[in-house]
Amino acid sequence: MKTLEQVLDFFESDRRFMDNVTRWEKIPPSEGVYAPLPETLDPAIASALAGKGITKLYSHQRESYDAVMQGQNIVVVTPTASGKSLCYNLPVLQSLLKNPEARALYLFPTKALSQDQQSELNTIITSGRLPLKVSTYDGDTPSSVRVSARNTGRIVITNPDMLHTGVLPNHPKWIKFLSHLEYIVIDEIHTYTGIFGSHMTNLMRRLKRIAQFYGASPVFICCSATIHNPGELAEGIVEQAVHRIDKNGAPSGAKQVILYNPPLVDHIQGIRRGVVLESRHIALNFIKEKIKTIVFAKSRVRTELIASYINASLQNLFTDNKRIRVEAYRGGYLPSQRRAIERGLREGKIHGVVSTNALELGIDIGGLDAAVLAGFPGSIASVWQQAGRAGRRNNLSAAVIVASASPTDQYLVKHPDYFFSKNPESGWINPDNIFVLSDHLKCAVFELPFSEGDEFSGRVDEFMELLEEEGVVRYAGGKWFWADRSYPAEQISLRSSTPENIVIINTTKGKNEVIGEMDLPSAKELLFKNAVYIHQGEQYLSKQLDLENKCCYVEESEINYYTDSIVKTDIKLLKVDNGGILSGVSYILGDVLVRSQVAKYKKLKFGSHENIGYGEIFLPEEEMHTRSAVLYLKPETPAGAAFALCPEQIKEKVIAGAGTLIKNSAPVFLLCDIHDIGIAERLKDPHSGDPSFYLYDSAPGGSGLSEGFVNRLDEIIQAAFDIVSSCPCERGCPSCIGAEDAGTAEEENVKEEVAAFLKRWLRKE
Repeated sequence: MKTLEQVLDFFESDRRFMDNVTRWEKIPPSEGVYAPLPETLDPAIASALAGKGITKLYSHQRESYDAVMQGQNIVVVTPTASGKSLCYNLPVLQSLLKNPEARALYLFPTKALSQDQQSELNTIITSGRLPLKVSTYDGDTPSSVRVSARNTGRIVITNPDMLHTGVLPNHPKWIKFLSHLEYIVIDEIHTYTGIFGSHMTNLMRRLKRIAQFYGASPVFICCSATIHNPGELAEGIVEQAVHRIDKNGAPSGAKQVILYNPPLVDHIQGIRRGVVLESRHIALNFIKEKIKTIVFAKSRVRTELIASYINASLQNLFTDNKRIRVEAYRGGYLPSQRRAIERGLREGKIHGVVSTNALELGIDIGGLDAAVLAGFPGSIASVWQQAGRAGRRNNLSAAVIVASASPTDQYLVKHPDYFFSKNPESGWINPDNIFVLSDHLKCAVFELPFSEGDEFSGRVDEFMELLEEEGVVRYAGGKWFWADRSYPAEQISLRSSTPENIVIINTTKGKNEVIGEMDLPSAKELLFKNAVYIHQGEQYLSKQLDLENKCCYVEESEINYYTDSIVKTDIKLLKVDNGGILSGVSYILGDVLVRSQVAKYKKLKFGSHENIGYGEIFLPEEEMHTRSAVLYLKPETPAGAAFALCPEQIKEKVIAGAGTLIKNSAPVFLLCDIHDIGIAERLKDPHSGDPSFYLYDSAPGGSGLSEGFVNRLDEIIQAAFDIVSSCPCERGCPSCIGAEDAGTAEEENVKEEVAAFLKRWLRKE
């Protein structure tokens, strides 16, 4: 068996591999910066730490301890595997031992992380024999244990969803806990952006309101991955001043990070070898040597495809696949399936795992040595999170980032200096989104009545009067009370525009077996009738998507293709808030109505991924009221004057190509996934009569991305120009403006005109 170093040497000596490497960054190991244990630390805690081999702290752990003990809210911003959990565990354990009545609430974005952190806490508490009870409170917690958690739990570990639906609406049962709540820990706070982050701020407003009602004023301890504005994001979520701690004192082993751009298979059309097959090939070089490897894919379908391709390559009946086990891991699996895979990784029984971003966060899956990223995830912050899953202190690790054909990937892989520089992305939230805010006000008035003049996000009187007109609140004695029989929190999802999930049922030969679940918007795109659904390497054909009863019936299948849906969109401007001239273009911010419909699907052959046909989808149209930034190419602006010089006969294609580039460039700067935003281009806008771009939030009411887009507009347009001007294709390809339209005349080169338009816009000539 080869070592990791030997596999990397093989790659480095392979000229065909190296021809496609745009940067091979060898990050040397770093020494730790240490500080002594606090003099005030309880001897029992010090003894427990000593049992784990910890006799001193990293500098950021000590700084966190000192700041929290002084009553400061903090946000710790250090890399993966830098010991962030001790930044909150130490001060919390110390305070709870000092004050027998004190309580702490830990919030993690996923149930898996909650369970993982309880195991770590239990290790310290057991070895130190600390008289503290830690309880996990989530949807899997039995009712008998829930009572115990409420009454005797000193540290309660949960997730925002359970806090939202299980704790706050039932706060009278939590009086003992909430009245002595001293600390609120929010881990992975960088994940609370967009609509999820907007909900999170309102959830914290509700939690603080109830804690204050019971006489508590907790300190917030937050942890974040490296992003551009962690302090601003943390302060936006907790709405209090937060002290930022970002000097990492943890040591790290050597890491080699490779940016890899698959080779061109068609130089004229700029088509590259597919990211799925290329990632499989690279991962196999590690896995065959039993080097523990994780492959990250950007979608459920890609996850299943790569895992099945790797297993097919390893297939050998005589050696039981050389006793190498590789599993897929993603959302939609049943909890028992996910736990079994996590356990297999920790115990070393599973040598490779192909995952969506479900394993990006700090779930304990043991020591991994190599990470292969099949396409850039939604942000550079996520790249470093995923790459950081490989690596044990003092050991060499490697991360190979394989670019897909998307313009975003092509931009980052061709600008390695930008990629390896200081993280440029910011987290954006919009907690006063009218849809999000009104939902949480319903929850808040259900939990505690509002008095006249009370504040939540400003005065609530006007909102309460509107809810009174709806008939869900009533006014009496100077207060508003909840007056409806419904339970508002149950109707509100923190993570999407709808709380509804579709249950996936395997009906093959009368089984009626539940094999997974999916959120409603994704189900419309992935589970429509005749869709091919892949689950743990098995293929199923969707027979019926029953939206009314929230279930989808599937049957086992052996079709040699998979499916991909096509969505058509229409947009209408409803209201203008503000605007002006910025970056050489006229812009406005306002409300829009977006109508979308999943209309058709493509059939893509396994292996080659070639398109072998289309099918029709018959599902109802969706309507969404959201926020948008609109760019008008008025003739008196540099952008408008630049567009006026484009040939008249291809202006529609030029604006469409530029729109594609803008949409694909924006996520690089906005800390969002490409699916979090949409774009619509118009050659003649009905509102102004000018050519226009509408960049809109994909969440009802908006999540702050439209405003963020305007703030970073100059950089985004520059990035769009860089993508198209550096692409090696001749006339357009999936890596820049999209493949050339078959109806384009030979003398018309749309790609060149798009590049010229953006260059003139940026006043490059």
